[in-house]
Amino acid sequence: MSSTLILMRHAKSSWNDFMQPDHARPLNARGRTSAAAMGKWLKNNNYLPDELLCSTAERTRETYARLGITAAKTRYEDALYHAGADIMLRILQTAQANTILMLGHNPGTAYFAEMLAEKPANHPRFSDYPTCATTVIRFDAANWADVQFSQGTIVDFAIPREVIATQP
Repeated sequence: MSSTLILMRHAKSSWNDFMQPDHARPLNARGRTSAAAMGKWLKNNNYLPDELLCSTAERTRETYARLGITAAKTRYEDALYHAGADIMLRILQTAQANTILMLGHNPGTAYFAEMLAEKPANHPRFSDYPTCATTVIRFDAANWADVQFSQGTIVDFAIPREVIATQP
């Protein structure tokens, strides 16, 4: 049996109010467009989550809302706010559904993607993981508790700029 992780960094956030706490920053116009495009990409490729694991930050919540998809189970996790790969793995290991969407922040999300994969994605932007970048990773594991680093196979990787350029 295989399990699928859709690992996404939040879309581009706004810096209009420099006095606003980082946790409360919303998306900017480009971020809203990117999130909608990535949601369409997920739907078109049938990458639809059964469960969401999401940072509690406003920009991750808004990214999820603008994807236009709904997971059957939703968990907002304070620990995913600027989490490192080790914390992200521990949270992933508690997932219950077959296909998980995890929404987080850099640099943790980029490092987590690299740590999970047996081989990195063949894409020049994979290592820097721009805003709203998304990796789809499959694991030969019956449950998430068994997933460890370097076991995943990258099925797909996309960034908003390229997705938007190909959508009508």
